[in-house]
Amino acid sequence: MKKLLAMLLATAMTLGMVACSSSAPSSQAPAPSDAPSTSAPADSDPADDSQAPADTAAPGKKAAKDLNVAVSLGWLENESGQRQKYTYETEFAKYGITNYQIVDANYDPKKQSEQIEAFIKSKPDVLFVTASDPVGIAEAVKHACDAGIPVFCDDALIPGAAAVSTVMFDNYKGGMWTMKQLVTKLGGKGKIAMIDLPSNEAWAERSHGAEFVLKQYPEIEVVQRWSWDSTGAVTPRMAIDNMLTACPNVGDLDAIWCAWDGAVFEGLEACQAAGRNEILFTGSDGGEHCFEVMKANPNFIATCGESIYTMASLCVEYAVKYMNGEAVPRIVMVPSIGITNEMIVNTPVPEGWKNIGDYDIPGNYDVLGWDPTL
Repeated sequence: MKKLLAMLLATAMTLGMVACSSSAPSSQAPAPSDAPSTSAPADSDPADDSQAPADTAAPGKKAAKDLNVAVSLGWLENESGQRQKYTYETEFAKYGITNYQIVDANYDPKKQSEQIEAFIKSKPDVLFVTASDPVGIAEAVKHACDAGIPVFCDDALIPGAAAVSTVMFDNYKGGMWTMKQLVTKLGGKGKIAMIDLPSNEAWAERSHGAEFVLKQYPEIEVVQRWSWDSTGAVTPRMAIDNMLTACPNVGDLDAIWCAWDGAVFEGLEACQAAGRNEILFTGSDGGEHCFEVMKANPNFIATCGESIYTMASLCVEYAVKYMNGEAVPRIVMVPSIGITNEMIVNTPVPEGWKNIGDYDIPGNYDVLGWDPTL
């Protein structure tokens, strides 16, 4: 009997070892240019070789110059999208990566999901993703992870996807900071409007942060609110025109908090056309064009300057390290900078910089003396 029990125990241990060794390892959780991608135009669809996805497996070491890289950008037509593309191209050149393809989804999560699914079939060594909408592309990104493709996400956390690294900034804190600038300028009381971005889970955090600040200021009243229309049927300009019509007199509307700078640009035009130059604005994103608008419009009092270059460059750095067998962080929150109108007006462009928008290139933060603590 003892001999039989010993044999059964040995058999069970052997089966347990086989079961453990067969399970797949989990993944670890990484100045604008008009030049086109070296491998494909930015608006092209990725190649589809109709082959089955690879099994999930830990990558072996592979030199950066030998990598086959895919980049899925959620948007490209504005300054932030162009800067991301520029950063990826610059960082690829730095590491000797020449085999890459960049595609643009133009804020369409359905299109971006289709592009990612096509990338999966072409089996790149690395996939970089900047989400048009984190929730809207989550399934496609999960498919890429499940296919064993190391995924590195820029600017947003993709829910449910086992990305190797995600590099983003704190949208919630940025929303808090810009709203605090607004209520401080108003002396803690007044009537404001809010323009938000609820369709993108990451960017929606900006309005959540702003609303947290408003809880501390009961004399600030939100009298108008509009959410970005992804269909384009209603533009920010149209929405703000309607707000001004609903609040025709000075004192009916003192300020407009915007979740992104583009809404501020259109809002300033609407106010100028209506002769409502007393209305204050705050935005978020930063960049060369934004700073030019701030210089020309003192009522654009503040924006949250994202570290767009830093986010994308860290993704590439972590991907190169990961493919070389090194450990990389799962989630990194990069700094952003609270930028006031006074900072822009009083800061000269340092020698060797194209514009103040180069503040987020690694090594440049301290040159300006700006505090990247957001």
